[in-house]
Amino acid sequence: MSPTPVVASALADQTRETLRRLELEVTRRLDGLLHGDHQGLVPGHGTELGETRAYAPGDDVRRIDWNVSARLDEPHIRQTIADRELETWLVLDQSARLDFGTAKCEKRELVLAAASAIGFLTNRDGNRIGAIFAGRGEGRVIPAKGTKKHLLRILHELAAAPRGDGDGVTNLADSLIKVGALAKRRGLVVVVSDFQVEQGWLEQLQALSRRHDILAIEVLDPRELELPNVGLLAVIDPANGQVREIPTNKRSVRESYAQAASERRARLSSELGNSRIDHLTLRTDRDWLEDIVMFIGERRHRIAALGGGRP
Repeated sequence: MSPTPVVASALADQTRETLRRLELEVTRRLDGLLHGDHQGLVPGHGTELGETRAYAPGDDVRRIDWNVSARLDEPHIRQTIADRELETWLVLDQSARLDFGTAKCEKRELVLAAASAIGFLTNRDGNRIGAIFAGRGEGRVIPAKGTKKHLLRILHELAAAPRGDGDGVTNLADSLIKVGALAKRRGLVVVVSDFQVEQGWLEQLQALSRRHDILAIEVLDPRELELPNVGLLAVIDPANGQVREIPTNKRSVRESYAQAASERRARLSSELGNSRIDHLTLRTDRDWLEDIVMFIGERRHRIAALGGGRP
């Protein structure tokens, strides 16, 4: 049943207030740390070769152009032109699984928070951002544009999405295939999901990583790692709406659950690591902005240690 005009207006006001609060949080706590276009998220010297200049103490010796140095009889480095316009694609999981949380927030709120952080930090100085919503229907596509109004439209649609059960398992691979077809130039692809999805997504993400910088953001609730002892617990499978009762009072059940969860997360981390894809985990029981700050700081240091190349 559709909400009444009064209720719909109240929901819209609430959504706008949520987005305003997120923008203030992101810009206040991250913008001072990450200045200079998108270089805080995808730091580096750039991808397009530029002019050479004489080597100066402190320059990265790995950027020395040995051919030019041999001709001029003194060391020269090859400068690169920094990429000043970034096209970012957000692949956002909207399945009913994300309508779950037992701590400070639900997983769907973490998806919105992650999209807001990436969006507000990259959607500047002409940087373009587009989105694909995975998990419901055929996967809605919002083409990449470079205005703040366009970003707010993406975030508004994400925040205002209705809840629902029985949507089936998310086919994340199809959304990644769409990104490959739409993202013609090298850019940033950010996938936000709990990655409890149909098989085949990793191969598509690996294919995208050959051309784009990839950031996989995993959203997680602590109850997905271990079960409390609360007796007979009735749970609903969001993929099909079926109810199942779990005897959490049995220690063997809790231990099996925790072991399976640990193995799944270790496998995910290993698969992304082996594919050289950056992996950030946001939890409903932690400060998501603090985790993003720590992740970006560690990534910048790691890439600086590699001389600006991709990890």
